[in-house]
Amino acid sequence: MNIIDISIIAIYIILTLAVGIWISKRASKGLDSYFLGGKSIKWYYLGLSNGSGMFDISGTALMVGWLFLYGTKSFMLMWLWPIWNQIFIMMFLAVWIRRSNIMTGSEWILTRFGDDKAGRASHKIVALFAVVAAIGFIAYFFEGVGKFMTVILPWDMTFIIGASEILTSEQSYALIIIILTTIYTIKGGMFSVVATEVLQYGIMVIAGVLVAGYTFIAFSDIEITSVITEEWKNVFFGWELDTHWDSKYQKFNDLVDSEGYKMFGALIGMSLFKGFFASIAGPTPSFDMQRILSTKTVKEAAYMSGFTNLVLFIPRYLLIGGVVVIALVVLAPQMAANPNFVGGDLEILLPQVINFHVPVGIKGLLLAGLLAAFMSTFSAFVNAGPAYIVNDIYKKYFKPEATDDHYIKASHLASFAVVGLGVFMGFFADSINSLTLWITSSLFGGYVAANFLKWIWWRFNGWGYFWGMLSGLIIASLQFLLDQNKAHFTEGSLLYDLSNVSAIYLFPVIFGFSLLGSFLGTFLTKPTDIKVLKAFYTNVHPWGFWKPVLKELKKENHKIEKNSEFWLDMLNCAIGIVWQSSMIVLPIYFLIRDYPKAFISLGVFLVTSIILKFTWLDKVRKIPN
Repeated sequence: MNIIDISIIAIYIILTLAVGIWISKRASKGLDSYFLGGKSIKWYYLGLSNGSGMFDISGTALMVGWLFLYGTKSFMLMWLWPIWNQIFIMMFLAVWIRRSNIMTGSEWILTRFGDDKAGRASHKIVALFAVVAAIGFIAYFFEGVGKFMTVILPWDMTFIIGASEILTSEQSYALIIIILTTIYTIKGGMFSVVATEVLQYGIMVIAGVLVAGYTFIAFSDIEITSVITEEWKNVFFGWELDTHWDSKYQKFNDLVDSEGYKMFGALIGMSLFKGFFASIAGPTPSFDMQRILSTKTVKEAAYMSGFTNLVLFIPRYLLIGGVVVIALVVLAPQMAANPNFVGGDLEILLPQVINFHVPVGIKGLLLAGLLAAFMSTFSAFVNAGPAYIVNDIYKKYFKPEATDDHYIKASHLASFAVVGLGVFMGFFADSINSLTLWITSSLFGGYVAANFLKWIWWRFNGWGYFWGMLSGLIIASLQFLLDQNKAHFTEGSLLYDLSNVSAIYLFPVIFGFSLLGSFLGTFLTKPTDIKVLKAFYTNVHPWGFWKPVLKELKKENHKIEKNSEFWLDMLNCAIGIVWQSSMIVLPIYFLIRDYPKAFISLGVFLVTSIILKFTWLDKVRKIPN
């Protein structure tokens, strides 16, 4: 690496640590200040922070590989998460969640099910889920940043004692970056996380614009169009993927066939099925929910969620699209001509492009931007996970009366424990892709059923929530164990077959078990106290099946009416998904020089923005503070 690039990265790391530690003094006023910034941070800063937290390095490396291999339609693979849960949050869920006025997602559960034995069971299980999810994501980041750094940096960081390899180079790099990020995150809580993430967002935008600009200077339209086909540029698809590459790139066609996404229609159909329920279930109890709860008012929660969508996708896909254009023109012919290429790890395309095919200066900024992407996402989870350990477990059940200093020190210890467990799990992960599929399809599959029902059905109670979540978590954990040990099963056996089924296709099984646990837990126990249900409905006012509760409220002369906005919310969500998708494909088409499709994408973005102004923004403005 050139000294200029190394200097840029060093300045970025020093600046981030300085900002994070400098602002950390504001986090010492108590748990509300430490985990939510005292609900004093402006909504647009929280929106930038939220967008920055979603701009992670592991996901970016994965999406570079997907876009390279599958073309423009690959953005739909992001529906595995599903990314448009952000649209559902923007349209109605942010408002419902923020009205609770509490600190964490599991504390919020008590407002739905009460503080009796059943309510506390639901409270404990969602706190457990939050911690498990945080540990899983830290393992995901550990795997991604290590793989990225070893390709970029020239030094071998393998740690050997005697004849034994203690740490690989990937693991050593990952540990260094994680330790640096953990320092300011633990020191400053939400204030440090938001301040550094706003800084990191600016660096990521600059990096994306510079890489995109470089591709226009370095490569001609002919060079790009000579590599990609019309099918590569086509956003539409059938049940099965058509041939994406010319015959001279047949190795890539073979790779499409072997990657597991050939039946694209079935995959997207399953993603839509899962995505609808997962999105209505709401955000998982992690950094996204913490940002919603950190806003000053209900109205600002909606603004923040909408702003997150607006600021995230175009800068991110300028960077992804720019890297892919370089990979298409420079690396694709080399890979196709290489007789030893038989598939390979597309996750390393990103660091390969940066290492060998980006000029000095831009390379340093791009590396700083991608490190910022990692550090912002990692710090967000390190801030969110311990909140559940300290506020929802330790404070509530073990030490309810203690000083703020005591709880903040406990938060520091909890943060170290969560990071340590996540790193430990990361040592045993096969790849970013395997962790992605486990988190999105299995772990979140166990979350969906119970959290979908909690919004829409009055009879659903705390025990139903507990058993629904627990059964989903058990099945998800079994699936992960099978996947990690599939090399040890005999080919043709039931365990071998189950371990080789893609996690997304197991979602209905996990969802079904979780739904069964939810119904059995609900119908075999008594309903939630009507006083709790009336308070919840009056405060949150969701749509769904709440007739008995509404009837009781009207007996008491409450003026509250049934929420009849389901169809308007669903229409807004459908428009919002198109709006979000246009922001993804617009920079891709622009960078591959398909200007007619780029202008169509821009037109779709403008039209859907205007529609949402009348159907969503005007409605939000009427919400009382």
